[in-house]
Amino acid sequence: MTSPTGPTSPSGPTDEDILNFALNLEYLEAQFYLYAATGSGLETSDTTAGSASPYQTTGTVTVGDAALVSGLTSAQQQILNEIAFEEQAHVRFLRSALGSAAVPMPDIDLSFFGPLAVAANITTAATGDGSFNPFSSFDYFLVGAFIFEDVGVTAYAGAAPLISAAGVASGYLTAAAGIMAVEAYHAGYVRTSLTGRAIAAGSASAYPYLAAANLVEDLRATLTVGASAAPSTSGSVETLLTLPANLTTASSIVAASAADAVGFARTVNQVLHIVYGSPTVGAKSGGFFPNGMNSIFATTTA
Repeated sequence: MTSPTGPTSPSGPTDEDILNFALNLEYLEAQFYLYAATGSGLETSDTTAGSASPYQTTGTVTVGDAALVSGLTSAQQQILNEIAFEEQAHVRFLRSALGSAAVPMPDIDLSFFGPLAVAANITTAATGDGSFNPFSSFDYFLVGAFIFEDVGVTAYAGAAPLISAAGVASGYLTAAAGIMAVEAYHAGYVRTSLTGRAIAAGSASAYPYLAAANLVEDLRATLTVGASAAPSTSGSVETLLTLPANLTTASSIVAASAADAVGFARTVNQVLHIVYGSPTVGAKSGGFFPNGMNSIFATTTA
């Protein structure tokens, strides 16, 4: 790819702005998965500002009670490692594309999973024994990953039309589509793991983490009610996880429209409402980004 291009319209965001918004989200995902898989996060060289960035202060990461998923099988550890290092690679890929324009990592608070679970009404009955902590077991981790993955995939789908014609010619749309494809693989793994473990348990009720994931979806929809360009009356588009009743009845495992099996897109504004954990118009920070994103898109607008 060549260097990022100018504005997508005379008054619109630049391709640099769009890639830096994606970079903020990749910082969040990479830190979550790296801490889950290895107990430590991105290297300092992966988080600092480019020389031409208007943001220069590199943020910190608040993890919470634990920083490494416990009790993993060898296969589970391997998949966590793969996803973690792919997210790290996404950070490095976007930073390389942005060059001196790359923004530093903002403050990230992974302990927000606790308040988010409370807001979603995820109780001990909905997540088995203990309070919600995505690092405490593989099942808890899957629910935590579920919070991020659908949002990441739909964010790339929603941002793609904002890339300028020059950016498309320079390879930015192709690059975004490639990252989105890998994020979709991650999302598919998480969704099928949750449903597969419920099927193995004998029913959805026998595997309470499936219900917890659906409560996350309910909360995401609530947070984005009224957000601009919301593609459904309930706000953010969601596909609740449902198990197949029989071999001739459709289940709902993959996040796609039931009518045409096309994946969903979220607007920048919808993404902000979710990662900030706030339905408020004009919110500039909160949730996983306690001091906001390093982006021109850092404020909810509807």
